[in-house]
Amino acid sequence: MKLPELDYELPEELIAQHPIADRDEARMMVVNRRDGSIEHSRFRKLARYLSEGDLVIVNDTRVFPARLFARKESGGRIELLMIRPAETPPGAWIALMRAHHAPKAGGRLLTDQDESLRIVGYDRPGRPIVVSENGRSIEELVQADGRLALPHYINHPPQTEDVEQYQTVYADRIGAVAAPTAGLHFTQALIDELLADGIRVARLTLHIGPGTFTPVRSPEIEGHTMEAEWYQLPSLTREAIELARRTGGRVIAVGTSSVRALESHAITGDSEGFTGLFISPGFRFKLIDAMITNFHMPRTTVLAMVMAVAGRELIMNAYREAIRHRYRFLSYGDAMLIL
Repeated sequence: MKLPELDYELPEELIAQHPIADRDEARMMVVNRRDGSIEHSRFRKLARYLSEGDLVIVNDTRVFPARLFARKESGGRIELLMIRPAETPPGAWIALMRAHHAPKAGGRLLTDQDESLRIVGYDRPGRPIVVSENGRSIEELVQADGRLALPHYINHPPQTEDVEQYQTVYADRIGAVAAPTAGLHFTQALIDELLADGIRVARLTLHIGPGTFTPVRSPEIEGHTMEAEWYQLPSLTREAIELARRTGGRVIAVGTSSVRALESHAITGDSEGFTGLFISPGFRFKLIDAMITNFHMPRTTVLAMVMAVAGRELIMNAYREAIRHRYRFLSYGDAMLIL
């Protein structure tokens, strides 16, 4: 697939800058792969499109305030986005760094709260391995002093509404630098309604890192390499999948992160580990039957995945329809249900 095939014109005014007051009042476009039809609905009506015995699988990762601001010993400013713990040394984290001149390994940094950090090495250029020198763990530092890392297309600093709304209602396991945004539309009342209708809800965890949002730049998109992210499918979720398969229920993945975890598990049989799976058109799905997603940026891995699920032509038709009907796009935007 050629890179321009992931392109479309996204009007800037359709990029949602703030969450809506009631999560499940988001609009929902229902895309039917069998007949190519498109229906306009609301997320609160989700149960109408599902059936008893279906299984909805959500990603319960929890976003942590991953952004730290610091200065080099020379005084130069640095921004760190803490990504995940490093394998060695103990207590170290891998970070994404923004600086005019990258400090050398061994360099010392002082956060804005005067906490001392040391760069002990580099995982790769621009990715320092950082340890804390003040007796407080990196986890403690980011929880106390870190800032929420909103996507670059949200043009305001994190506000009070973001701290609560840029988190799913079922977020549980800390480790994501970005929210699994397809899940932001759920309320507990809606989940209760699904359960009351005999629609099961199960959880997995995939800690979303910056790789999910790295633009595709390869002329042939198959040449793109995904950065690995950690995932886990609990035994209860694996059992729920087996039950749905036995009883004819559909597996509905909530978000591209859930799709990646589920299909990685289907390919490898591993219920826990790192996945660098890049799903693009031509991919043969083994596990999911449907998905819930948002409307994505051009030239991104997540748009490629949605095209893999529903086909490029149908997705491009749906996006044109969404633009015509003034849907809200990206993280705080509206939803798409692909059946």
